[in-house]
Amino acid sequence: MFDYVRQSKATATDFERALVDIDDASLAHLLHDWEVWARDDQLPPTDDAWRTWLILGGRGAGKTRAGAEWVRAQALGIAPFATAPVARIALVGKTYHDARSVMVEGISGLLAIHADHERPTYYASRNELIWPNGSIAQLFSAEDPDSMRGPQFGAAWCDEIAKWRRAQDAWDMLQFALRLGELPRSVVTTTPRANPVLKAMMVDETVAVSRARTQDNAANLAGSFLAEMERRYAGTELGRQELDGELIDELKGSLWQRSWIDDKRCHALSELRRIVVGVDPPVTTGEKADACGIVVAGLGGDGNAYVLADKTVQGLAPNEWARAALEAYHEYDADRIVAEVNQGGDLVETVLRQIEPDVPITKVRATRGKWLRAEPVAALYAEGRVAHVGVLAELEAEMMAFGNDGRAAGQSPDRLDALVWAVTDLMADKPKASEPRLRLL
Repeated sequence: MFDYVRQSKATATDFERALVDIDDASLAHLLHDWEVWARDDQLPPTDDAWRTWLILGGRGAGKTRAGAEWVRAQALGIAPFATAPVARIALVGKTYHDARSVMVEGISGLLAIHADHERPTYYASRNELIWPNGSIAQLFSAEDPDSMRGPQFGAAWCDEIAKWRRAQDAWDMLQFALRLGELPRSVVTTTPRANPVLKAMMVDETVAVSRARTQDNAANLAGSFLAEMERRYAGTELGRQELDGELIDELKGSLWQRSWIDDKRCHALSELRRIVVGVDPPVTTGEKADACGIVVAGLGGDGNAYVLADKTVQGLAPNEWARAALEAYHEYDADRIVAEVNQGGDLVETVLRQIEPDVPITKVRATRGKWLRAEPVAALYAEGRVAHVGVLAELEAEMMAFGNDGRAAGQSPDRLDALVWAVTDLMADKPKASEPRLRLL
């Protein structure tokens, strides 16, 4: 019956017919038969030529489950994925916390996918999983590549390698440790990001590549989540990377690298000393006019800048984009508005003060080209001194596409200009440590 279900990719009706007379033991076996439930992209290649199986997938695409099921098959010797149990397995995450919370204890992690009688025991003090048959998986942090010197393994699972800070060092140390058995192999599960290790893997003849989109796993995801992701990110570079699992490289010669943003991204913030709203006003109005860049940023107690929101608006009359800027000012309890006045001169301040006479405004005038103005801010990102709070998809896409012609994908970089003004103002005039201004966001 199991062969029938696997081979036919049975429909719900087929299952109902097949399950009528099934006993409890067979039903339990069926529920944990990964060949039955997996999509094709979640099953390892059938040939023997590969040494590494690279699974590139969008968020929620099922790549963690695929990695965990492969490790389960190695530990238990489940055919056709393994010919015998692998005695020693490495589990490598970005940090020990990531390895434990995702690979071991996560909803699709190793503890969740096993039947009761075969489930391994996790020994947190030793960073080890031990199966009833004696197979052992050891957890490692990619932050500590040298911890993989000495141990040896017959299989390995690496999760989110594109996020590893010391990816090359950790990957190299793992290769030296994969030396047990006839054919030691590894599976790598990651949402793609352009880094040298991942790009080298994709052209390596010993690496088999599978791809999956978030949408491919729709049956296991909330419909509202999928609809919101489509609404927000469809067609954007971030959407292609995070939802479709595409490897998006930065524009050649770009000032910014995606990793500078992703590595420092945070999702909560409790203390800021100053908050400003950067405004890059448009010269004209109408649907085809440049946008009014509006970006909110704050100076943290650690001396770093935090980009809080992108409130940019398109095609509005001066009084309308001015209201949008003032709304951002009040929403984030900002200290002032920092507005470029090259194009509109005193008109920019006049429009803002017509609506709110007492609003604090710092007028800034561009004396250099956009590229030269942006360079110092890009340097702050490279140093890890600017962080984005949450995902600012359109702003980030503009940053990645910003070229030395001062444009982003042929368009005026209005969001980027507003960001540059805001961050420059914050980092050029830090308050003393004894003068904090606290805000709960």
